[in-house]
Amino acid sequence: MSSPSDQPVIALRKVSKAFAKPSGEPLPVLADIDLALPEGEILGLLGRSGSGKSTLLRIAAGLIKPTSGEVRYRGAPLTGPAAGIAVVFQTFALYPWLTVLENVELGLDALALPLEEARRRALSAIDLIGLDGFQSAYPRELSGGMRQRVGFARAIVADPILLLMDEPFSALDVLTAETLRTDFLDLWIERQLSSKAVLMVTHNIDEAVLMCDRILVLGANPGHVAAEIPVPLPQPRNRLDAAFRCIVDEIYAILTSRMAESIGAQSQIRGGLVQLLPQVSTNRIGGLLETLAAAPYGGEAELAQIAPTLAYEINDLFPVAASLHILEFAELKDGAIKLTAAGRVFARSGIEERKRLFREHLLRFVPLAAHIRQVLDEREGHRAPRARFEFELQDHLNPDDAEKTLRTAIDWGRYAELFDYNDQTRTFGIGDA
Repeated sequence: MSSPSDQPVIALRKVSKAFAKPSGEPLPVLADIDLALPEGEILGLLGRSGSGKSTLLRIAAGLIKPTSGEVRYRGAPLTGPAAGIAVVFQTFALYPWLTVLENVELGLDALALPLEEARRRALSAIDLIGLDGFQSAYPRELSGGMRQRVGFARAIVADPILLLMDEPFSALDVLTAETLRTDFLDLWIERQLSSKAVLMVTHNIDEAVLMCDRILVLGANPGHVAAEIPVPLPQPRNRLDAAFRCIVDEIYAILTSRMAESIGAQSQIRGGLVQLLPQVSTNRIGGLLETLAAAPYGGEAELAQIAPTLAYEINDLFPVAASLHILEFAELKDGAIKLTAAGRVFARSGIEERKRLFREHLLRFVPLAAHIRQVLDEREGHRAPRARFEFELQDHLNPDDAEKTLRTAIDWGRYAELFDYNDQTRTFGIGDA
């Protein structure tokens, strides 16, 4: 769709956002975000968990204020929620005690319309989104896909100019999500929606290329625009087209490059002691190693190639791939993952040999795990409270990242029999200590 206006529907200029650490120090979440969304465009925000996508969307909605920078909606400063901006959330967010019709009518509350007009517009939105006949149904009577359609109807009932979507299809099964994407695109292409522009958060690369006219790939720590990728493909798009796959491959290459750079940079902070560790089980690590080592990959594969085989999205595949890279069982480069010699040995080994190899790599390449073991070795009784390590991590990580990183270190350390952890006493120990 062409843009009839030179003035963007919404524009963000040098927008940054920081939250406070427990110490009171700022924790940057977004840094220097520049974004302009013209009329007629679906713009995708794509990135891994922790890249600040949802925070950025909430800033665009006027729900939270940036720490610095400027947000302008239709040329005027955006200082809070504004008329003409609607949000479709990841979860269904419906009131269970209200019918479909009553849930949709809530989207008109701020307009204070006469009851008859509100009812007419709500019924029209319900019909448009494919829920005609279900006006009197309650959310508990609906499938997940139908409940999300109610969410869409509630968002579009007020005829918003800007539609913001926060991973609107991620809570649905594959087939339902595909149907709802197609239906939404049909409404958009046929101009049956009042919205002039759409800003959509997603972590699904194929979804971004399928739906968006342009994609901003976000890097993390803090969130920033790592790349801007136009998608000049006519609608409807075919996932099997060479041009489609080419854009998907380009995005995978950008994300893997950034991920490898981030892992390398974190390894330099306090000798890697506060490096973020993905929340990935050793079962998933072993599973990906085995898959890569087997035919048809033979130890090396494009991530875009292996993701559909495993039915993984980037929030599933990238943490496992990052774990292999951190442990040096594999190397990430230019959108591909290649097993190291140790990774190949792990894939073909038995249980005890895998544990021995994992322990060796944990001590060599995960400084936090080695640090915990060293503290336990040096302490009389070989015990240490969890808080001892939490405080160290929270000096550099937010509490959530610190918790996740320590949890991963515990899981990996237990598997390698490097140390024990008692969750009731929140204490680390060695052996029977």
